[in-house]
Amino acid sequence: MKRISMYDTTLRDGSQGEGVNFSLMDKLQIAERLDALGIDFIEGGYPLSNPKDSEFFAEIQKIRLRHAQVCAFGMTRRRDCHPKDDVGMKALVDANTPVVTIVGKTWDLHVTEVLRVDLAENIAMIKDSLGYIRQQGRRAFYDAEHFFDGLKHNREYALSTIRAAEEAGAEVIILCDTNGGSLPEWIAEAVDLARKTVSAEIGFHGHNDGDLATANSLMAVQHGANQIQGTINGIGERCGNTDLIAVIGNLSLKMGFDVLPPENLCHLTEVSRFVYETANLSLRSGQPYVGASAFAHKGGMHVHAIERNVETYEHIDPARVGNSRRVLLSELAGKSNVLALGKGKYELGSEQASRVLTQIQDLEHQGYQFEAAGASFELLVRKEIGLYERFFETIHYRVNVEHDGSDQTPVCEATLKLRIGESIEHVVGEGDGPVNALDAALRKALESAFPILREMSLVDYKVRVVNSRAGTAARVRVTIESRDEHDVWGTVGVHENIIDASWQALVASFEYKLLKDQSLAAGSDRARPAFVGSDAGKGT
Repeated sequence: MKRISMYDTTLRDGSQGEGVNFSLMDKLQIAERLDALGIDFIEGGYPLSNPKDSEFFAEIQKIRLRHAQVCAFGMTRRRDCHPKDDVGMKALVDANTPVVTIVGKTWDLHVTEVLRVDLAENIAMIKDSLGYIRQQGRRAFYDAEHFFDGLKHNREYALSTIRAAEEAGAEVIILCDTNGGSLPEWIAEAVDLARKTVSAEIGFHGHNDGDLATANSLMAVQHGANQIQGTINGIGERCGNTDLIAVIGNLSLKMGFDVLPPENLCHLTEVSRFVYETANLSLRSGQPYVGASAFAHKGGMHVHAIERNVETYEHIDPARVGNSRRVLLSELAGKSNVLALGKGKYELGSEQASRVLTQIQDLEHQGYQFEAAGASFELLVRKEIGLYERFFETIHYRVNVEHDGSDQTPVCEATLKLRIGESIEHVVGEGDGPVNALDAALRKALESAFPILREMSLVDYKVRVVNSRAGTAARVRVTIESRDEHDVWGTVGVHENIIDASWQALVASFEYKLLKDQSLAAGSDRARPAFVGSDAGKGT
């Protein structure tokens, strides 16, 4: 089984993505996760570019990595300057990493227009820089920047740059599709040509401007590349870099290459989400292999088929990469979806499932959506099969927002009257906004009778206009996400009045908490929801 090494540049190239900013601690924690996953090389940054990168190289030496080697990244020496006198080269050596990656110009356009040096001087800069790194006892990798564009415009010169890198001692020559516009066929031709030109190992570094970074990486491997550079989740400048998650999945599970220790593949989803959370980025639900929707089934025909054989609509077992299968509810669902979601929790007959499906389709026509509201679906099913219990009844509620025209924050006050058994609770709650005030009033009314509600908190609130053409009279859909120490769940409400839509979702969330905990207290696990939509994969 051929070995393909993984070179991660999340901490350097990935941090150049819009909206990505890692702290020093973020970079150290990500490096530890990458090492535990089995990544071979971790590029920590350019030590001269900022104090944080320089400090990273000092701090990472205090951490005992089990597998990965840390790489410092930098440019060739400056023009007319010996490497030992070049401040950038000195910083690379002072980073004290076992591997140094030097990036140099391959495209003659960049040599003459960006560096403003002659072509021969650029060759000398490449040779001198890599030779100096080797003299310091470090492994030297060479990033041939713009290799594929340079090869198109001046083939002989582009090839002469990688020859120079090999002559100077480069262990791996990485061919970079820096502008990300190459097609797989050109990648194949160019890699073949590079392998005929040099005997050093070949790597590939791709960008995703043509949405082909993964395909180009796989093509490079098929034509002899031994190393792939990329980032976790493909984050990076412009359209991003090669997504190592997809590359690892394809190389390991589809093409039979030795990439990670086999027992570590099941941590791909975990590492992917850790990097998203650390970078404060939203998860990409449709991301192959690890996205929340990667193994989600919505069409009734699909669900019916996977109930018989999961291979009918899944290219791999999701557990192999640490992901999980999900069944979604919508107007496109079939009876199989409803039955699949109830399986193992409650007995749901065929006719009952049909009635539930009809209700789902009618409600979605009105603007409801249950993919991110698994708890609302659970309540609907319980009402259909007689397992629903009403813990409280709303008599009326009123919300006031007062503003005196000054710069002061408006005052929001909710008055609420509920019936709990034989008792009437009439309370007032205040909040930063009308929904916050309603939440405060509802808690005040219920917590004395149901103290377990103190464990519950609201963590997200989303509003979507359903029929925007109706203008200010349009219906709105409110989705609320709540959690306790065990679960995360979503509820939904729809109405022309945003306050009433919010109230529907809020009440459903409280009802669900009481129902599920009542079932658990009775010794049943049936109240544990088969979460759908945004409820999946959130630590349940």
